[in-house]
Amino acid sequence: MNRTEALEIVKKQLTERRYIHTVGVMETAIELAKRFEADEKKAELAAIFHDYAKFRPKEEMKQIIIDQNMNPSLLEYNTELWHAPVGAFLVRNEVGITDKEVLDAIAYHTSGRPGMTLLEKIVYVADYIEPGRRFPGVDEVRELAKTDLNAALIQSLKNTISFLMTKHQAVYPDTMMTYNDLILGGQTHDRT
Repeated sequence: MNRTEALEIVKKQLTERRYIHTVGVMETAIELAKRFEADEKKAELAAIFHDYAKFRPKEEMKQIIIDQNMNPSLLEYNTELWHAPVGAFLVRNEVGITDKEVLDAIAYHTSGRPGMTLLEKIVYVADYIEPGRRFPGVDEVRELAKTDLNAALIQSLKNTISFLMTKHQAVYPDTMMTYNDLILGGQTHDRT
């Protein structure tokens, strides 16, 4: 599937604003893939489809999480987490993409996970730093991403965790474990 075909498919699933975000994530993911020597085509594809399920009804996403035996703890946390694993499922079943690396990059682009692959890190960071993003701390992560992907990922996780804590919101355990894994050097789970 080429870029044009993929963007046409995903455009039907998104608002105009979210589509512009998606194009920014795609361009950023390709740039990061070049910089850190990852598969550019896989980075492009995962970035294009990362928000495929973003606007699906909450009830539909909840049912998919239950029916597909996804981690049931997802249902206890913010519904913003749901579109990533549900999106990976829908991209496989509706679009026909079966590449596990691409699907995992989609599935973990909001929560992270211990032992993230290079592709997963690229899509996570690209989603965080794409040019349309404007929030405190994003410029620091952009600077870090120029030379050190892990440092950029750690800083983005720190920012997210701090933000959730200041809002008195729960932090999804995988996000906390991702941060800890990176700080400890990924000694136990590195998938790269």
